[in-house]
Amino acid sequence: MRRFGRKIATLALLALIAACGRIIPEGQLPGPQTSLPGPIPAPTPQPGSALLAGVSPGPMFASLAVGASDAAAALSSFRESCPRLLAREDRSGLTRNGDWQEACGAAATWGPNDARGFFNRYFETARVGDGTAFATGYYEPEIAGSRTRRPGYDVPVYGMPSDLVRAWPADMPESERTGRPPLGRYNQSGDFVPYFDRAQIEDGALSGRGLEIAWAADPIEFFFLQIQGSGRLRSPDGEVMRIGYAGQNGRGYTGIGGVMRERGLLGDGPGQYPGSMQGIMQYLREKPAEGRELMRENQSWVFFRELTGDGPLGALSVPVRAESSVAADPNFVPLGAPVWLELDRPRANGMWIAQDTGGAIKGANRFDTFWGAGADAREIAGGMSGRGQALILLPKGTLSRIGAR
Repeated sequence: MRRFGRKIATLALLALIAACGRIIPEGQLPGPQTSLPGPIPAPTPQPGSALLAGVSPGPMFASLAVGASDAAAALSSFRESCPRLLAREDRSGLTRNGDWQEACGAAATWGPNDARGFFNRYFETARVGDGTAFATGYYEPEIAGSRTRRPGYDVPVYGMPSDLVRAWPADMPESERTGRPPLGRYNQSGDFVPYFDRAQIEDGALSGRGLEIAWAADPIEFFFLQIQGSGRLRSPDGEVMRIGYAGQNGRGYTGIGGVMRERGLLGDGPGQYPGSMQGIMQYLREKPAEGRELMRENQSWVFFRELTGDGPLGALSVPVRAESSVAADPNFVPLGAPVWLELDRPRANGMWIAQDTGGAIKGANRFDTFWGAGADAREIAGGMSGRGQALILLPKGTLSRIGAR
């Protein structure tokens, strides 16, 4: 089982900082230096579903080098996913709800000691496209915070504001009103306008409205927690409050790592900062005024709600598990399905369960592995950038039904 991996990216954290961002759908500081990826090219256009991308049979499950503990963890996560698998539509087009009934029924009572036998009996492997995979990592950050405002805890953690709504601007022609209406607010004149951006919110646009659900101690660490989309706040008395994504202000996400690269701030030259998360954090702390303006380049702001129960929730509305849950594009992977990864980063090799999604996790065989909470998880997730092969595990009989060859 891999040992030190969701809402941030998606994000892998470093890849998301440099480029797009997890933002649902997941910052922290030093361990060893971890290199940021270089500029990430625009994704190659892909068909919009697994069936259009092409599906072919993979090897027999028994031929995969699945560890016993790896399979047991995957079985546990799969079991938790079953109620959703049996109820939700599979956007990939690969499976129907009924396809999962036999495996889910068996999973309810199947013991962990022969988890490999479970997957061998009920599943067949499939490649989507050519199976070429790219995987990053995410984790649940933990930062200093408090339910109530106290000295040193002055960064508001806002819940969803009631005036954040979706609507069509009055001057938008009917012919352009396609898809979902944009997010925004109605101003005092009754006009629908974009919602407050990061700078406006930091300058007090929402203060005095009772929206604070907690207070963070460090604006930089809270900035990165917003990118992840969920995390933990640890108070001085040891209380831990878990918060999760409730919504977003509708403004576009801008990765500050990419901005720093464009400005020549990252590199090995004089006056430049290391191309790592630690380098970015160093810049933000050494140059607080410039750093604040840099963070404001990302106009996106995430609103939170308190989470109760066991673990952060993924897109399936079940807890994501460290080293077992993976984010995937639901157009290509049925959420809840087991996934086998064989990458050039051995730590991420093995079985995962697709239980989450991410804003940067798009396309066939694009995954974001979840590594839990804490410093070790942060270090591994930040450095995770693996390439290799992926297999999707589908209920036996699925491939013949969809005509996969």
